[in-house]
Order: sequence, then structure tokens, then C-alpha cells
Amino acid sequence: MASQDDQDRDVDPRTTAAVAAAEAAGPASGENVRIDSWIWAVRLVKTRSLGATACRGGHVRVNGERVKPAYSVRVGDEVRLRHEGRERIVVVKRLIRKRVGAPIAVQCYVDNSPPPPPREAVAPIGIRDRGTGRPTKRDRRELERLRDLGGPGGFGGGPAGHPKER
Repeated sequence: MASQDDQDRDVDPRTTAAVAAAEAAGPASGENVRIDSWIWAVRLVKTRSLGATACRGGHVRVNGERVKPAYSVRVGDEVRLRHEGRERIVVVKRLIRKRVGAPIAVQCYVDNSPPPPPREAVAPIGIRDRGTGRPTKRDRRELERLRDLGGPGGFGGGPAGHPKER
């Protein structure tokens, strides 16, 4: 049977420091953690203001309910976040208030999200080979047609798409 000294030597000091950082990032007993702060701390969004904006826009749901940024999240809550064209579904395992490293952040939730859609191996729309010169009128029209099929942000095909016809 291994002694306590053997077990202490087997533990990576970085892991010990990371666990200590996660404990320090947690709220004191009796304190609440805001949902916008929590989704930022566990690295589901880049900034806290993006988290607050997502809450205000109705893109964050806790246990099926739309929530405001100041909603107090609890352990066991299911958080659904629609962000960057993808839905993330996580269950809260640990409350933290400060942003921590990615390996520690992953330990604070259980990820039940569907897998991300596969990246297409197609060249991006509208990229032309270097040295091919200016696009012809036909080339330009094909590019516009492709951009329209690509989704929002393309040129409109109707009267609203042309500035003179608005």
C-alpha cells in the first residue's frame, strides 16, 4: 500500500495549483454567481459583456427558462447557450466567479452539447486565385449568386438588394 508521501509525489504540482485556483475562484459560502459571469468564467463566451448581451437577447436559458444576466445560477442547473451558430448544453457542476484556465473550466460543467457540424473542405466563397486579374461581369454575377446562397450578409436578389431601388 502506498504511503501518503508516495501519493504526494505522484500528484503534478501544476494540477495542485490549478485545483487551488479553481477553489479560490469559487464564491464564498452563501454568495451567488451571476449567469453572465459564470458562462464567461467557464469559457463558453469570450467576454462577460458578450455573456450579458446573450442573456438580454434570449440566447441563454437555464432549466428551459430565458434568464437575465443577473440570474443566480446553482449547481445542477442546465444551461443552454446559443452562440456563434451553435447551441451549447451544459450542466453546472461547480460555481466559479473568476475566469480560470481551460482544463479547470471544463471540470466545472458537464457538456451535453451535440457535436459541432463538420467543417466543409470547400474553398471559401469569393476567393479568387492570385494573378487571375479582374473578374469579368459573368464572374462577378456568379460570385454574387454564390454569396446569396451562402446565407445572411450576401447581396440581395430583389429590389431591396440594390440601393437605387429602395
